[in-house]
Amino acid sequence: MNYDKTVSEMLNVDGALAAAVVDYSSGMLLAGGGSAAIDLEIAAAGNTEVMRAKMKTMGMLGLKDNIEDILITLGKQYHLLRPLAKHDGLFLYSVLDRSKSNLALARRSLVDAENNLN
Repeated sequence: MNYDKTVSEMLNVDGALAAAVVDYSSGMLLAGGGSAAIDLEIAAAGNTEVMRAKMKTMGMLGLKDNIEDILITLGKQYHLLRPLAKHDGLFLYSVLDRSKSNLALARRSLVDAENNLN
């Protein structure tokens, strides 16, 4: 699989600041790109904990459902996490400038990026 191509596709979205493919079983960054101001190694590790916590909570609640995406809204940024349905243990991570991005289009771009991985 070409994770670098996936990251490149994710960075083509208006307002994209950074993008990554992350292994949430290890917290390892598999591919990443974008602004040097965003340390994707740290972001990958931290957001792995977010993903794990949500999955654990869903299990404890007995929810038989899948996470489509997780949105973290900051004052100036959106952070989107999308677990990959067909690539167990991986998620897409996108950082967007709130003033320059369209959240619906950004979410759709993650769906497209996932579909292009298959």
